[in-house]
Amino acid sequence: MSAHKIALLSALATALLASASLQAAEPLQALGAGEGQLDIVAWPGYIERGESDKAYDWVSGFEKETGCKVNVKTAGTSDEMVSLMAKGGYDLVTASGDASLRLIVGKRVQPINTALIPNWKNIDPRLKDAPWYVVGEHTYGTPYQWGPNVLMYNTLVFKTAPTSWAVLFKPQTLPDGKANKGRVQAYDGPIYIADAALYLKHAQPELGIQNPYELTETQYKAVLDLLRAQQPLIHRYWHDTTVQMSDFKNEGVVASSAWPYQVNGLINEKQPIASTIPEEGATGWADTTMLQSDAKHPNCAYKWMDWSLQPKVQGDVAAWFGSLPAVPAACNASELLGAEGCKANGFDLFEKISFWKTPQAEGGKFVPYSRWTQDYIAIMGGR
Repeated sequence: MSAHKIALLSALATALLASASLQAAEPLQALGAGEGQLDIVAWPGYIERGESDKAYDWVSGFEKETGCKVNVKTAGTSDEMVSLMAKGGYDLVTASGDASLRLIVGKRVQPINTALIPNWKNIDPRLKDAPWYVVGEHTYGTPYQWGPNVLMYNTLVFKTAPTSWAVLFKPQTLPDGKANKGRVQAYDGPIYIADAALYLKHAQPELGIQNPYELTETQYKAVLDLLRAQQPLIHRYWHDTTVQMSDFKNEGVVASSAWPYQVNGLINEKQPIASTIPEEGATGWADTTMLQSDAKHPNCAYKWMDWSLQPKVQGDVAAWFGSLPAVPAACNASELLGAEGCKANGFDLFEKISFWKTPQAEGGKFVPYSRWTQDYIAIMGGR
């Protein structure tokens, strides 16, 4: 999809959100028998059936119990998820907050009836009624997992954890005596602008940035200037987790924003990798399993949403991905996660995370996501 087309779609979403209230269809009132199939768009590592590691399998049991065969299409960015859902042919998507509102506005997803999901009662109170999936008193999905975007680094280069995101944004000599140029990465997605804004919130307090997703023209210009200055330092703008892991192993990359998923994977491969949340804090994601507006397998979809909120399933997902469960009871329900897993993954950091959300103009006060999309594509291209 061209940058121009993406910008137009984003502008449309922004205008719709800022205008009239959404007219939502009525959610399903009763469940029937499963349709035998379920098609899910998900982040890598979110839907495992034991193929990567036989210990991590929360799909086979679901299929056996419900008769719903699960098919998964992985996506590396929220923009990719929005595009796939627009094309149709899927039942569910594990959408982050920077995609969920666009999906709701575009009528790509439908409200759900939580009364049909017995395990709804298990959800963390901190995630209930969150603005990224509850709009106009309608609930558009079930919380799945959440977590921070961490700073992943090579422990042979950094004997102690970097204390600031500056290691990615500012030209500098790293502890091994070599420059950071060509050895660091940034995320391939317009929402990464918020990471730069969060850094500047602390590095340049005179800008007055309060919310990294609500930037005035002056603040936004400063953030873009920082990202343009960063561009020559970047080895690759990553979105494929497998490629990023390979870059750390084989291409001399030593620091980048990342998900705990890559950190866990590299550590499991005995690589010299660790992660940290620097002093400026971190952006993060709270993902919601959302039901496509024209889902062909709604009964299987509801059965999956309920299944996914079981404490053991939630704990196993968190153990594999390095994320936090949407169900607090999961912290003590998964042998894979272990007794200290939730604490280690940052369960108590909820208030310190600036969760992804689609930037809105708010009556012209702030720069909308359509501009973020257009400008970030240009920056990645060296313009």
